[in-house]
Amino acid sequence: MNDRIPHSLLDNAQMLNEVSTVWDAQIVPQLQDYIRIPAKSPMFDSDWAANGYIDTVVRNTAAWIEAQSVSGLTLEVVRLPGRTPVLFFEVAATKVGSTQTVLMYGHLDKQPEFSGWRSDLGPWSPKIDDGKLYGRGGADDGYAAYAAIAAIQALKTQNAPHPRIVGLIETCEESGSYDLLPYIDVLKTRLGEVALVVCLDSGAGNYDQLWLTNSLRGMASGVLKVEILTEGIHSGDASGLVPSSFRIMRQVLDRLEDSTTGRLLPASFHCEVPVDRLDQAKATAAILGEEIYKRFPWAHYDCGGASTFALPTTTDPLQALLNRTWLPTLSVTGAEGFPELKNAGNVLRPYTAFKLSLRLPPLVQADVAVQELKTLLEDNAPYQARVTFEGQSSATGWNAPDTVPWFEAALNAASQSHFGAPSGYIGQGGTIPLMNMLSKGFPQAQMMVCGVLGPKSNAHGPNEFLHIPYAKKLTAAVAQVISLFP
Repeated sequence: MNDRIPHSLLDNAQMLNEVSTVWDAQIVPQLQDYIRIPAKSPMFDSDWAANGYIDTVVRNTAAWIEAQSVSGLTLEVVRLPGRTPVLFFEVAATKVGSTQTVLMYGHLDKQPEFSGWRSDLGPWSPKIDDGKLYGRGGADDGYAAYAAIAAIQALKTQNAPHPRIVGLIETCEESGSYDLLPYIDVLKTRLGEVALVVCLDSGAGNYDQLWLTNSLRGMASGVLKVEILTEGIHSGDASGLVPSSFRIMRQVLDRLEDSTTGRLLPASFHCEVPVDRLDQAKATAAILGEEIYKRFPWAHYDCGGASTFALPTTTDPLQALLNRTWLPTLSVTGAEGFPELKNAGNVLRPYTAFKLSLRLPPLVQADVAVQELKTLLEDNAPYQARVTFEGQSSATGWNAPDTVPWFEAALNAASQSHFGAPSGYIGQGGTIPLMNMLSKGFPQAQMMVCGVLGPKSNAHGPNEFLHIPYAKKLTAAVAQVISLFP
């Protein structure tokens, strides 16, 4: 690719104004309708096809895109038998001599409801409060398709020459994107020579500048189950003789994690942090400081007239960044075999099952880690209990390619134009399976992985929100970067 650094001929103030108008008049109302629909990902709604929620949000998004009448745009809902649908759109190039393609990505499936929403909020009840649109899926990332089209339309309004642009909006991302690869195979020739990927499914360190994600952790999830009895037994009769399935579970997990520090014990689950990522993390730590860990909703209580807050694993900003982006970590995200507290009698339970979510450093192969994890947890079970680990989904992480001069300059120019500050670089602890697929398929492509998930936006949890002012500026910044594509 030509590495010359182009200059934008756009009226950036006009662009932001137009994009903001579209957001207020059209996108926000569309997202409010979207939030009302419980279009949960297939992992969380096994009857997704019969329930029709995913089809509804795809249909609604497609209808809105077609109503924008973007010059040169064609749109198709692609369906493969037994798989969640994808939206595919294509916009012909207007830049003379342009042969390369910009790929824009997002998804429409959602995480489940979760509990703990504010009393005036709910996962399927959109509400705007202080410039934030609350509700499940708006920020993660139902806005992506709408923002992509708004950015393209902003280029069209100013007659800005642009390369060929394609869009791929999937509906299986929150389940690990297992349906996506077959679609990529079907659409491969139509994708073209992808030289820039714009992925609108990531986060931001703050709401004051454009942030580029430079790494993503991988993930391995599954259910670990410990069975010691075939049915529950009176605890007074059996305890002390029948080992507790929960105690066996603790012993098994001790093979994986140091419960005192949270460090995962297998050396193969760790990797070295590349020098360039470490340097970028130092710069980001200097920008964000203690906000890196203060942004979380820590539990607190009164003690001696003063509020005492729960503590993070570290208060060093650099180490905090590395802990959540380059270290493997274990979370227990669900449990089975436990009665509700109000129904918990004096019974020794027959089994304990935990859903495990293992985040892996960007350079660790997920499939290898899953096999090692299964062997580690199942072999030589205490008391010869039946211990099984059934993997559910896995995805290898991603480390961004080197940033070429035109792209770095374009990011900074767009950030200065719309935020008044230079762009920043930040690793994300989450997983976007598509990014690793695309990096392998298009190794020369630049990756603009960005998004609206900034401080306290809380994707997947209660009170998820989309920061509307930031989303407007991000949309305009994306348009500007595309306009600077050489």
